[in-house]
Amino acid sequence: MSLKNTIIILITALFIAACAPKQLQPARAVYVDPEDILFAQAEDLFQAKSYEKAIIKYTEYLSRFPKGRLADAALMKTGTIWSDLGNNAKALNCYNSLIANYPKSPFMPDAMVEALVVLYNEGKYNEAIKQANDIIGSNIAGINIVRTYILLGDAHLATGSPKDAVSFYILALNKAKAPAKEPIIAKINEAAGPLGTDDIISFLNQLGDKPPAGYLMYRLGQNKAEKEKYDDAKKILSQFIEKFPEHENASKAQKLVEEIKKKAAYSKYTIGCLLPLSGPYESFGRKALKGIELAMNQFCSQGIQPAVKLIIKDTGSNADKAAAAAKELFEEHVAAIIGPIFTAESAALVAQDKSIPIITITQKNNVANIGDYVFSNFFTPMMQVHTLVSYVIEKLGVGNFAILYPDDNYGTTFMNLFWDEVTACGGKVVGVESYNVEHTDFADSIKKLVGLYYEVPEDLKPMDILIENDENSVAEDKEAGKEDNINKEAEKNKEGQKPEPIVDFDAIFIPDAPERAGLIIPQLAFYDVENVYLLGTNLWHRDSLIKMAGRYVRNAIMPDVFFAESSLKQVADFVAVFEQAFKEKPEFIEAIAYDSAMILFQIISRPDIQYRSSIKNALINLNNFQGVTGITSFNNNGEAKKRLYLLRIKGEKFVELEY
Repeated sequence: MSLKNTIIILITALFIAACAPKQLQPARAVYVDPEDILFAQAEDLFQAKSYEKAIIKYTEYLSRFPKGRLADAALMKTGTIWSDLGNNAKALNCYNSLIANYPKSPFMPDAMVEALVVLYNEGKYNEAIKQANDIIGSNIAGINIVRTYILLGDAHLATGSPKDAVSFYILALNKAKAPAKEPIIAKINEAAGPLGTDDIISFLNQLGDKPPAGYLMYRLGQNKAEKEKYDDAKKILSQFIEKFPEHENASKAQKLVEEIKKKAAYSKYTIGCLLPLSGPYESFGRKALKGIELAMNQFCSQGIQPAVKLIIKDTGSNADKAAAAAKELFEEHVAAIIGPIFTAESAALVAQDKSIPIITITQKNNVANIGDYVFSNFFTPMMQVHTLVSYVIEKLGVGNFAILYPDDNYGTTFMNLFWDEVTACGGKVVGVESYNVEHTDFADSIKKLVGLYYEVPEDLKPMDILIENDENSVAEDKEAGKEDNINKEAEKNKEGQKPEPIVDFDAIFIPDAPERAGLIIPQLAFYDVENVYLLGTNLWHRDSLIKMAGRYVRNAIMPDVFFAESSLKQVADFVAVFEQAFKEKPEFIEAIAYDSAMILFQIISRPDIQYRSSIKNALINLNNFQGVTGITSFNNNGEAKKRLYLLRIKGEKFVELEY
């Protein structure tokens, strides 16, 4: 019987006695303890959820009866209320007071656990872990030991120790009764997510077939699948299904096994090609196809079996057609895809969705960012600018630069990248001018660049200053009878004087095609912009530039991804075989397509390649592939990293620079 009910019965009895008929014997007086009455009042308020008023009564009780027989109960209730009201500091003070002053109280184990809850809620995880370990050593039992293990697991998970968290959750699971097991299992599943394979295997060895072995085994299979170790994943998940056929994750495991089997269903030696073989960019597609076919013939001639097979699809230079062709290649179980060139995004989205490795041949930015199965093997504007600027500054000692660029997207992109790179490398851009791409006369832009465009004020003209400074000399000549001749000579010099250009730069960058660069460069010489380095992009690597600009373009420097006249053996061999097969010299499109194909052919022929994900991982880990377009790797985003060629015009031809 509760204290509250006892007091009510006593008061009722007293009331009945007072109302009863008088007896011959006087009634005995009934005494009710004020301590009990005050505590009962606090309890009534607590039961009515009038917590603030209840706290006042409990506090009054503790103030009036600090050694009262119900003081530990009052502290426990006060701590509970403060905790519910969110005042963790006051709650913790109540629990600690109970623990310190009433070590034999039946409420002490509850107070210890509630103190842990407060510490956890305060984010004091390490302190909670320390106190929890002390509690375990005090031999608490029942629900309190279960709660302590759970709190330890929660605190370890919060501090980034999932392995320790799982250990304590397992201890809690073993102590818990049936209804309390489900939320603990949910915690184990959450904590097991970040666990490594070795940790899960360690737990499984300890548990045997006891719970939560099934959950951990399923998680282990998931881990292997996520890391694309599909053979291991399939084996573990199959064992899980066999051991725990009634497990709640059994159907999920079966579904995952089926997905893994689908991933394995591909033709390892079949490569798909997406190229524009019709439409406005057909010529580029035809060039790339020649490079790919040459790579296949050379690779297969090595006698490696089974032979490589190509499935070629025409994108028609159309994004929708490229996406549809990529889906067709998936249905035909290709191992990987080369291309497209101009419709890369749409095809790459399909390839990523279907988990097919794809090497696009595009200069467009961020295509490889679509996903981890998407790669781009091309040379970017940034590669060109970095190669050019670092060489000119570090090797040639150039410090000041000018930029003369076309006001189109190509020119603006290169202008911004070049300017940023010069600044980053410690150089300085001292002049920047644009020109209209529709014009053929670039005099205005050149004159603006070198200070000849705007008229010099009369008072700043050098001849005026000269005449002013020589007034005394003129006066002397007048006395000698030479006045007329001197006046005529001064006027002649003043009228015929040609202003000097301000060439305060050591190199000028002109990111444009030969058709315009070939017109601009001679005009630079006309305005006395001489003895500076001429810098261009790979577009300058054309014989037409030399024919147009002649001697004015000698010693010009430009980067490129391919140089057919390179002294490298692999380049010379490639060019010789290509010319023999197609009766023409290869250009950079053929070379990049050739390298892309060779990279894939070499990867798929490796015995360790079992899944498309293995091809993808091999591409990510590609290390300095020695191709005809230079040394190639891929960064973490799938963009090609290349060491470009640097070329210089010497006489009537291009030569390779060492750097």
